[in-house]
Amino acid sequence: MYRILKKEVLSDVVKLMEIEAPHVARRARAGQFVIVRIDEFGERIPLTIADYDRDRGAITLIFQELGKSTIQLGRLRTGDSIASFAGPLGHPTEIENYGTVACVGGGVGIAPIYPIARALKQAGNRVISVIGARTKELIFWEEKMRAVSDALIICTDDGSHGRKALVTEPLKELLENREMKISRVWAIGPAIMMKFVTLATRPYTVPTTVSLNTIMIDGTGMCGGCRVLLEEGSKFVCVDGPEFDGHKVDWDNLLSRLTFYRDEEKRALDLYNHKCNLDKATVAEDR
Repeated sequence: MYRILKKEVLSDVVKLMEIEAPHVARRARAGQFVIVRIDEFGERIPLTIADYDRDRGAITLIFQELGKSTIQLGRLRTGDSIASFAGPLGHPTEIENYGTVACVGGGVGIAPIYPIARALKQAGNRVISVIGARTKELIFWEEKMRAVSDALIICTDDGSHGRKALVTEPLKELLENREMKISRVWAIGPAIMMKFVTLATRPYTVPTTVSLNTIMIDGTGMCGGCRVLLEEGSKFVCVDGPEFDGHKVDWDNLLSRLTFYRDEEKRALDLYNHKCNLDKATVAEDR
């Protein structure tokens, strides 16, 4: 069992948990993920590592409550335990001194972009970070991102914090700045955001890395559910990724498949809520 050392509510649907997992913390690197199972009957939940503390043997996860399992996970408290915690999995981010780089995080994607920005900064890069969300309440880790960035740009869709803009707008300005000379871009967030980031960087031929962990299910390559189409053919996100060259991803295919998973997730959540309501009704009748 793996104990929850800390729980923090970042927004109505976004939770932070620090899990005691020394064997994972010892080997964890930026860009990797873990597979979490709440109990012996629970499904496997792939979550990208948001932070790690090797001395304390702790892994930090940040997740959005979208389906049945993440809602159940979000209901656990400090001191509770989860059944299994496998990792670190996936290929870590390739960290070198590239020069000036841009790290773009959207929504919950701010969490996994943080260790990447930190590692790039430690490698001697000039790091320009752009983070965004729909509204101010969904922005988190602003100070942590500022601490590992030479410059931090914040965007919100409604203008409640930072610039009223999508993250692609300041990114385009950075790319157009010839004195800036952005060498590489990392983008993590909703698939549609990552698609438009790659469209923004393509005219400038700036290498752009995206993380496709949102379509993983099994996490070991056995189910085939995380298959992604690239220019050179199919790859599996869990074993070949989770990071890929964004310019090679068939985004239309990916977005179409994500729609299918969201529909299935909604059906599962509806069934779960229906069962909970039945259980409550049974308890009321017993009383």
